[in-house]
Amino acid sequence: MCNTVLPSASRRQLLFAGAASLTLAGLAPGETRAAEPVDANAPNAITPAEALARLMDGNARYATNAPSNKDYSAGRASRVTAQYPIAAIVGCSDSRVAPELAFDQGPGDIFVVRVAGNFVNEDGLASLEYGVKFLRVPLIMVLGHTNCGAVSATVDAIQKGVVLPGHLPDLARSLKPAVAIAQLHGDADLKANATIENVRLNANRLSVSKPVIGRYVSEGKVKVVGAVYDLATGKVNLL
Repeated sequence: MCNTVLPSASRRQLLFAGAASLTLAGLAPGETRAAEPVDANAPNAITPAEALARLMDGNARYATNAPSNKDYSAGRASRVTAQYPIAAIVGCSDSRVAPELAFDQGPGDIFVVRVAGNFVNEDGLASLEYGVKFLRVPLIMVLGHTNCGAVSATVDAIQKGVVLPGHLPDLARSLKPAVAIAQLHGDADLKANATIENVRLNANRLSVSKPVIGRYVSEGKVKVVGAVYDLATGKVNLL
């Protein structure tokens, strides 16, 4: 999860290797400048509110089957040297939820981190930190969806004692806190409400995560929001 956790030895080795590669690329460990030049006229040099409006306007177009993005080759050459995503999305791996389509955005517009159950672990957090610090995304959205299989499996494991195979118990362990919160509320539809609580829980954790994202949030440079995608309608509802 995205609480502050001391890294393991292997994690430290990976981070050391990453720091070494940054140094070789001309970016020293601890250096605060962006990997790409900060440009006040960059496509993503917008406020968090503007970024959110663009996503929601795009979703309205998608839900009414009137997308504006049709030529995905446009701008391909310019994207070779730089990317300027307007938002980072923490999404589920579910094949029915495609963030670029759901928000009617083109290639390079959204920085997506996906895992079944749309929760944030250390690797996801590192990816989001990269998006915020080096790509300058002004908005992070934790996006859950209706009928989430990962949430349903976790609820069944808790309520019915279903034994999950392979590494799925590790995934369920990350979702159990949200299920526990939904249970405390006594909601009738536990799976639906656990989905909502999971989004809220991860959005709240990201908002205060150290040392990168929480600082950008407190400075007003980044906003973290939660939302749920409705599989039946294609609409995204903000929480």
